[in-house]
Amino acid sequence: MSASNSLSSKGLLPGIGVRDKTPEAARLGHQRFMDRLDEMQLTACVQASANADGSGHRYGLNPDAFARLTPGCDTTGLCQMLGLDTRNNPQDLEQEILVAMLASPAPFDYPSYAEFESALRVRMNIVQAARRTALAFDTEHAERPEAFWRYAETSGFTLKEGVSLIEALRLTTQPDRSNRLYSFSCYRATEYVILLAVAQELEASNPAQLAQLQRQWETRAIMSGQFHDVFLREYGSMSEPLPPMYYVPGDRLWFRNPDGHSSNVEGYEGSWVFYLGDGLFTNFWKRDQPFTVTTKCVELFHWRNATYHDDQGRLQVDDDVVDALVAESLRNPEEVASIRERMLRLRDPGGVYADGGCIDTSRECVRLLRPGTSELVFPDAGGVPLAWAS
Repeated sequence: MSASNSLSSKGLLPGIGVRDKTPEAARLGHQRFMDRLDEMQLTACVQASANADGSGHRYGLNPDAFARLTPGCDTTGLCQMLGLDTRNNPQDLEQEILVAMLASPAPFDYPSYAEFESALRVRMNIVQAARRTALAFDTEHAERPEAFWRYAETSGFTLKEGVSLIEALRLTTQPDRSNRLYSFSCYRATEYVILLAVAQELEASNPAQLAQLQRQWETRAIMSGQFHDVFLREYGSMSEPLPPMYYVPGDRLWFRNPDGHSSNVEGYEGSWVFYLGDGLFTNFWKRDQPFTVTTKCVELFHWRNATYHDDQGRLQVDDDVVDALVAESLRNPEEVASIRERMLRLRDPGGVYADGGCIDTSRECVRLLRPGTSELVFPDAGGVPLAWAS
């Protein structure tokens, strides 16, 4: 039985845990959490359980609210259920994030209320930056604003002297600021959005570590697997998978290409995106056309039907053919339902292409960031976090 099913049967999902170093600090954190719920008119939807040692509380949706707001642990309808306008109202975005976290079948645990607040803000930063991000897809070439970046094989794109990391990231990813699109792969694009969100929060709550982050990017870019290890943690797993329709705004996640043939094309092994809330996922290449679960499933399904070999004999995917096939499928509700049913299965394990779909079993979120509890360690900038006891 999954974590979702076993804990739901007890009437309390893991949700959010907030604790602190002393009972008094924990009491104040609890009061601030309850005040936040009251401001959002969510108090009646939430149950709180105090830790036996007085170190804090755990909060989750009560069974009635869970069934009404997130049936089957599906969070994609929260905006409609709650009447939220998350694009135009930051408080509504915060509310959607909070309710989705309260419904989580995997625990979100924080060593202080301040750390919980930072986690909320980072997710908001990610969503707001991701909405502004538009790029040109390219797995072989990369471009950056020359006034801000320099490149070397050994260090990647690093900052030039005297340049602000935050401003460099904004100019690189947001064409409303730079008036041009820069070339990225989808994975590297997500790294830049996360890095911007982290830098913005460090500027507000941990400026000493922001200075370390700045020095790191003046020395060497952290990329790929190391980026994941430094900045992110996964929740959910192959042994305890998250429900297929459970997402929190600000999650980074992977839609896997379940077709063994087309997944051999570089850049088409799957698709890295952020969940924006309101049932939408990022589309960095067509910013004004974010994906739904359904349209993402249909797109990935048709990658298998758009492969060809180029003049060098390399296997490729023709995106124009994909777009045409997607448009044709979306005009046929029965075909869409069939594709959706096939693709909404949880993915197979790595290296296996059998009966699985495109849905990953886990999501990714940013690590702790506050002074004294930050988990970030920058390999080339002398970053040393102060660990907190679990």
